[in-house]
Amino acid sequence: MYGDNDYPYNPQGTYSYQSSPVQPDAGGHIPKEPVRKTKKSHGGLKKIMFACCLGLCFGLFAGAGIYTVNFVAKSLTGEEETTAAPAQPQPQTQSGMDNSMATADPEKSGVISTNNSVTAVTTDVTGVVNKVMPSVVSITNEFVEKSNFFGQTIESQNKASGSGIIVGENDKELLIVTNQHVINDAETLSVQFIDGEQAKANVKGYDSDRDLAVIAVALDDIKGSTRGSITVATLGDSDALTVGEPAIAIGNALGYGQSVTTGVISALDRELDGNGGNKLIQTDAAINPGNSGGALLNINGEVIGINSNKIGGAVVEGMGYAIPISSAKPIIEELMTKTTKDKVAEGQESFLGISGVNVTEDVSQMYGMPKGIYVAQVYEGTAAANAGLVKGDIITKFDGSTVSSMEDLQKMMQYYAAGTRVDITIQQGSPSGYQEKTVTVTLGAKADQNS
Repeated sequence: MYGDNDYPYNPQGTYSYQSSPVQPDAGGHIPKEPVRKTKKSHGGLKKIMFACCLGLCFGLFAGAGIYTVNFVAKSLTGEEETTAAPAQPQPQTQSGMDNSMATADPEKSGVISTNNSVTAVTTDVTGVVNKVMPSVVSITNEFVEKSNFFGQTIESQNKASGSGIIVGENDKELLIVTNQHVINDAETLSVQFIDGEQAKANVKGYDSDRDLAVIAVALDDIKGSTRGSITVATLGDSDALTVGEPAIAIGNALGYGQSVTTGVISALDRELDGNGGNKLIQTDAAINPGNSGGALLNINGEVIGINSNKIGGAVVEGMGYAIPISSAKPIIEELMTKTTKDKVAEGQESFLGISGVNVTEDVSQMYGMPKGIYVAQVYEGTAAANAGLVKGDIITKFDGSTVSSMEDLQKMMQYYAAGTRVDITIQQGSPSGYQEKTVTVTLGAKADQNS
């Protein structure tokens, strides 16, 4: 008889049990020997249980780590955890898209609003374009370019292209705003409308300091079908703009006809060298030569800026500029009230009778002088002398329009015949500083001065 621990080892990995011979009982029967179950090794089971424990621990730690990261991220972004409401079934569109994902606002073409109040901009701005394109025109400026070749003046006919925006009309004229440099030196101006029809235009007034001008087309020169196809633009509020919001530019790019570009408001209140300290809107919507004077629009189709020529030429991309409409409105409204002018005929040109020096922005800041034209000399017997202008006066306005250089003054006078009475605003020095004064001048004849 072996003890409890005296089982001989079996090579198959079990312990076998051996007993002493069994004796028959009183009835002569031999009782059955109790069956002893073999005892197997537990090494494999322990390995499996150990692996499961490791996996469980890894899962717990990983879950805790992910929860911690999400918690910290939400804390940094200011999001609050909310308990998700039971999902509600949503109606399906024909394409199977969930209507709660995105709904398009028909009044704001190109904007998609989600149920989380997130707004995205699409490339479809057809609604805005269809609304505004009839109020944008192409402008052609035919001018004479003069050049000096070995002491001889050579004249050549040239054309320049630009854009304009219909901003109103009166009893006799359709009024269009554009850049002053678009109409600069114009011998003749013509306007092309959305239907391709053209008409002659005349200058109504301009402000060279702000690079703004208003031109007029006689209603009698516009066909009835054209009048039915054009519209007056809606002016918006550029003071309400925010960086990053959509921007759409429409204009006569490169003189090829009206075209559309899109982008965003890149920056506000930009001041550029040579721009007189005016603050501009910067956009990455492409603005190229010919776009000058065209419309910069918001997503509602309102004019928020008047496009200016591209800064940086071919060197810089994605940086166009526009004059903010909110600051341009008062100037436009004033220019719209001017008397429409055409260049005077040869022999009727006027003469003021001064020599002047330009007071630039830098000079103004350095010496505390108003910007304008410093009167360096007044010639005897001329219109200026008769009106009381003296050396040291600074001319700031001519017939209500701002002038900042002798070149501006000479270009303005091309529209005023000899004998015309004009109000000139000057700044006169005094012990207390410069005082504004308005004098009335009867312009003399340029031909008399040359004789």
